[in-house]
Amino acid sequence: MANIAERLATVKHVIVVLSGKGGVGKSSVSTQLALSLYASSPNARVGILDIDLTGPSIPRMLGVDDRGVHQSSAGWVPVYADGSEARLACMSVGFLLKNKGDSVVWRGPKKNAMIRQFLSDVRWGDLDYLVIDTPPGTSDEHLSLIEHMAPVRDRLSAVIVTTPQAVALLDAMKCLSFTRSVGLPVLGVIENMSGYACPCCNEISNVFSVGGGKEMARTEKLAFLGALPVDSKLVTLLDTPNAASDSSSSQQGFGLLTQYQKTASAELFVGIVGQLAEKLGSE
Repeated sequence: MANIAERLATVKHVIVVLSGKGGVGKSSVSTQLALSLYASSPNARVGILDIDLTGPSIPRMLGVDDRGVHQSSAGWVPVYADGSEARLACMSVGFLLKNKGDSVVWRGPKKNAMIRQFLSDVRWGDLDYLVIDTPPGTSDEHLSLIEHMAPVRDRLSAVIVTTPQAVALLDAMKCLSFTRSVGLPVLGVIENMSGYACPCCNEISNVFSVGGGKEMARTEKLAFLGALPVDSKLVTLLDTPNAASDSSSSQQGFGLLTQYQKTASAELFVGIVGQLAEKLGSE
């Protein structure tokens, strides 16, 4: 088994996506972040690691849940969501389950060993960004991740996802407290489910609360990366990504990416990725 520092030596930036509670769309944000970083440059190489061990959803959202990982002499070969381009690598416990509906009932030590194996055994190769999707809250998985990433802590940072509602913001504050207790730099806050994007004209209406994430960022002196509305086109796309993945690709990228770039959320994420690139470039 390779040393984690050795395995991640050619990974430039690691972005941990956190949320204080479930149901705020953290995994969809992680997926969009990976797709948007991939699209930010024709040469960008991105990895996405799903350590939500009991509820892995990244393979489904990327339309690769029917694939499996392969063992090589150099370690596990990740699944490439963009096929032959091999610039968007994905790894998840979802690829290791015999049946998609199987539950993962593991205690802390087993989770810890699995996360370590993902970091030390997967052949990530040269990556500009490694996005890590985590479970909601702050639990064994988060502590294990921080512990194992100690050799590359200088390349590790986080993004916090919340919704505008007061309950979600309270949990997001606990998440922020965790990052500060373990010394994990926070790049900024994303307010998800902020309003509703009309599927016909992409006009955004504020159906529910709005601005809570922005206020949290202001109060805690964090960067507010942006607000993302409920986007029905995005929901449909990530719920049935295989239809897009099977469609013909274009010069802009593989089928899923092409369809994603037609959503209102993709336009907003261009600005978010721009801010992240600027922050990471200045570190």
